Parts: sequence; C-alpha cells; structure tokens
Amino acid sequence: MTERATALDRVLRQAGGPEILDVLAERLSGADLTTLLLEVMRRRARALSPADVLRRYGQDRFVAPAPVPFGRLRRAEDAVLSALPDGVEVVTLAPVAPLGACSALGPVDQNKVVSTVRNSEVAADPTNALALEAAQRRRAAAGPEPVRLAALQRVTRAQRFEGAAFYAHFTLFALVTAGRDTGDLAFERRHAAEHLAILAEAVRACGIPDPEARVTVLDGRFERVAAPLDAKPDPDRESGRGYYTGLCYKIYGGGLEVGDGGFVDWTARLLGNRKERLLISALGVDRLA
Repeated sequence: MTERATALDRVLRQAGGPEILDVLAERLSGADLTTLLLEVMRRRARALSPADVLRRYGQDRFVAPAPVPFGRLRRAEDAVLSALPDGVEVVTLAPVAPLGACSALGPVDQNKVVSTVRNSEVAADPTNALALEAAQRRRAAAGPEPVRLAALQRVTRAQRFEGAAFYAHFTLFALVTAGRDTGDLAFERRHAAEHLAILAEAVRACGIPDPEARVTVLDGRFERVAAPLDAKPDPDRESGRGYYTGLCYKIYGGGLEVGDGGFVDWTARLLGNRKERLLISALGVDRLA
C-alpha cells in the first residue's frame, strides 16, 4: 500500500468509514459539494488566529514569495514577449482553471495540481488554459485559419521537485497554435518550425546565446516534420511519451532545460473532430531570469 493510500485509509476511518468518500465524490452534485466544502473552510478559517496564519505563511512552500528577484523576472517576461511575431495574440489568463483542465486533457494525476473547493483548480499550466480558449475560438470560427495564442502566467504545481531552479510556483511563457489538418502534414511542418523559431528567439532575447532544440519523433510519419527543423535528434527521450503525439521537443539554454513542447490531441477531443490539430510550447521564465 502506498503512503498516500495509507493516509487516506486513516482519514476515512476517522471520518466514519470508507463510504463517506463515495458520498463526497459521486453522490453529491458539484454545487452541493462546493456548499459543504465552503462551510468546512469557513469554520476552519474562523478558528485561526493571526499568529496561526503567520506560522503557516512561514512553513507553506506554496505561499512563499518567488526566490527570483522581481526586476530580473520582469525583464525576462518582456524579453520573451518581444520574440512573438505579428498575428500571435497575448491572452491574460485567469489564475484558476476548470477542475480537470490538466487531468482530463493529458495523463496528469489530479494530485499534481492544487484543486479548489469551487470545482476549479489553481492554474498549473497555461497551455491547457490556452487550449480551452483556442477550442472555443475554433468552434466559433469553424474555418481553416489557425488560432495562435500566447500567455505569461504564474502557475503552481503540487508535486515536489528537487534541485536548482525548481519551485512550487513559477512563471511560464506559453504558446499554442490550433488549426485544421490540411493534408501532407502541412500544419505540423509549418507551425513546428514557427514555434521553435519563437522559442529560440525568446531565449536569445533573455541574453542566453546559442539555444539548442532537441526533437523526438514519436510517430514515423513525423520524420518529415523533424527533418527541416533546426534541432538535434533526441530519440532516447522518455518524458512526454503518452502526453505528446507525433513529435515533441525540449529547449536548452546555458546548459539548462528551459522549455518543452509538442503536438497534442486536446482540441480534437474537446471539439470531437479528429481533423483538429494543436501544437503547444512553454518556457520557464524563472529559469531564464
């Protein structure tokens, strides 16, 4: 039994038995569960003193200020935005996303994001939110013209990371392109080259010379997409398999991994149309700063 399962078993025994989990997860509607949890949080907050809040502030890794100086981070944000070409719209995303924005689209455990009591989750990846926005726009337009969106967002991840430049919250620069399959992998070839060019220019704009892209082909057909890219082959990459489709890549700057991206099937599933295509990319702005 895992540590998490052991802890859950202990909590359920204290709460009156395992059936309470079925009631909360399956029998209560979303609105009723929110009503219950809001009252639970109200009562727990009412019991806290100012000293309790200050103590939690000093202990909780999710609420501590970023270790990267504000000025450096702000300059890096401006630098990456300067790399965007005309036609890419910068979107100001909400700090929360619908519950399941990560786990329903990609193979991501819900425990890796910070869920709220209002059937939402704290933003964990701007590419997911941009994919939802792109799907809305694609459904409204229903034409061949691709939707090209970008965003800067401070996100929070619940899983623990080890090593330098790993924080509970950090800023991501995200880029998505959504469109229709036009045959001959034309969408994929055009926009993979565009994303990699933007990412490389963004890294250089942060004062890091000679960024390097490494591309991994996940489907043999995408060898045609990878061949003309200014990227090194990375056939041994393991991360991202099962998350990306066709082709994925990593971006390195100054010897550090600073970005990631690839094709996903999210808009095809969101819109119920296998002809829909989506390419996502992201850079870690804290690392660049």
